[in-house]
Amino acid sequence: MIRHMRTGLITASLLALSSGAAFADYELNILHINDLHSRIESINKFDSTCSAEEEGKNECFGGVARLKTLIDRTRQELTGKNVLLLNAGDNFQGSLFFTTYKGAAEAEFLNLMKFDAMTVGNHEFDEAEDGLASFLDKVTFPVVTANVLPSHKSKIGDRIKPSIVLDVGGEKIGIVGAVANDTPELSSPGPDILIGEDVATITSAIEEIKKQGVDKIIALTHVGYPRDLAAIAKIPDVDVVVGGHSHSLLSNTDEKAEGPYPTMVDNPGGYKVPVVQAGSYSKYLGDLVVTFDDNGVVKAAKGDPILVDSKIKPDEAVVARIKELAKPIEELRSKVVAKTEAPIDGSRENCRAKECEMGSLVADAMLDRVKGQGVTIAITNGGGLRASIDAGDVTMGEVITVLPFQNTVATFQLKGADIRAALENGVSQVEEGGGRFPQVAGLKFSFDRSKPAGSRLVSVEVKEGDAFKPLDPEKTYSLVSNNFMRGGGDGYDVFKAKGENAYDYGPGLETVLADYLAAHQPFKPYTEGRISEVAAAAGTTPSEPAAETKPAEGAAAPAPQPSPETAAAAGGPQKHVIAEGDTLWDLAESFYGNGFEWKKIAAANGDPEPRALHIGRELEIPAK
Repeated sequence: MIRHMRTGLITASLLALSSGAAFADYELNILHINDLHSRIESINKFDSTCSAEEEGKNECFGGVARLKTLIDRTRQELTGKNVLLLNAGDNFQGSLFFTTYKGAAEAEFLNLMKFDAMTVGNHEFDEAEDGLASFLDKVTFPVVTANVLPSHKSKIGDRIKPSIVLDVGGEKIGIVGAVANDTPELSSPGPDILIGEDVATITSAIEEIKKQGVDKIIALTHVGYPRDLAAIAKIPDVDVVVGGHSHSLLSNTDEKAEGPYPTMVDNPGGYKVPVVQAGSYSKYLGDLVVTFDDNGVVKAAKGDPILVDSKIKPDEAVVARIKELAKPIEELRSKVVAKTEAPIDGSRENCRAKECEMGSLVADAMLDRVKGQGVTIAITNGGGLRASIDAGDVTMGEVITVLPFQNTVATFQLKGADIRAALENGVSQVEEGGGRFPQVAGLKFSFDRSKPAGSRLVSVEVKEGDAFKPLDPEKTYSLVSNNFMRGGGDGYDVFKAKGENAYDYGPGLETVLADYLAAHQPFKPYTEGRISEVAAAAGTTPSEPAAETKPAEGAAAPAPQPSPETAAAAGGPQKHVIAEGDTLWDLAESFYGNGFEWKKIAAANGDPEPRALHIGRELEIPAK
């Protein structure tokens, strides 16, 4: 079906030609960023805070001071043209500025850049709704996310809109937002915020703004590049998708880009939708030019992200403000977070060759952080551990010295055979002190360095309950690592190529370690025999792989459940018994024809937890 206002297009064109009339194209410039992740200061090539020495060598990128200069300059160059500046979410989490100011610094600098609209990312919920509510109090631009559905008890209130309509150069531009569907698993929205399904909520929001005569619609999303391509760009009446979440660099010139900028997607309505994303960490400013015809159809889209490098002079006023805000951060670096009974060994010579105290500590901290997600194995690289910690007080500065790279927790699933391949990579450069040497938790292994690289493992066992069992090559395990390794760093290509259900943007490792030490103080360093080296003279042969385990047969499919009544509750309250798969959003769609009415059902039933409806419970459905 051809989208809104597109039926009769050929006939209209013929009439225009016969009468001598000419349609006017409309050109829109869209500047955009995504996944800032609190990179207030400039970053180096490792995405960590740039040092003064690196700044002196012109080796730094991004940071809000450079970004503001570039945005101001680009707007100046586009004077008289139609321009939007959009933010696709995840401004929270990733530096000590967020740790210190909990979103206030990010709000201040985003306000200075004068964004036209933003969608929330999953990390905007990392401080629960209190943190997001405080951020919303401070920002001076609209925040639009259709599938963030606060109850009447939520502190968010109605400050996050499903959509907004802006007048840009005399044309109405609709902007509809969405955040990742699995945000409740990735972050902490809390019991008073429901995260609806992205496609359904975007579709409903579009229907509402179309009533205002809008025929140019941008989906501003934080759902990831694959989801944007597979689902969002195919929603009826979506014209452009500006995305985030997957940190995808799209480019026509960078060989490492995930795809072209823009990536054009065929919409079932018979037209093409440009999809864009601009990397992360303030390193790029997306720059898209879209040309619409008189019927709101995209007829051309072009552009490329602009690299925010050292050629761009940082805004002096912003630099001065950053220095002012950084003063308490220096205090944070000296803040005592825990005590340790003895020095914690994180030396290069040990952590890159055998189990070391710092390696076991960091791996345990990572595993502890995600244990509620069913993760049972942690693997981190010894080269990521950059220092030891002395006995006595442990400061945040010491923690950051151990883990200076601003890496984040990454979770994913991997088959046993691929875990074995990863560990083989880890011990392949042990003679050279390679940083890929694995420090682990939830498993133990032995290796023989006299064997050829790729064939050095002697045994691998995983912890199941209180016992260790041989690694099953066919079984799928849930792992935690860091985002550098999950992206293929240090030779862990198998993590990138074979990892499933991956999420690379968890909390920073330095925060995870500090929290773990604080919860286990006074800390007593340890090693537990997780890694052992087999002497070549021992003649030990590799153990046989575990026998293939036959998968358990799946449970019988649940009996079909009755669907909700489809008639609107117009003649008075109705009753509905919760069936498997029911959500408050779906019930509101069924009874009222509008999912956004879910709060009415919730309020009439004591505000049940939106994600934990009990099958068999009877709900009252108020009159429409």
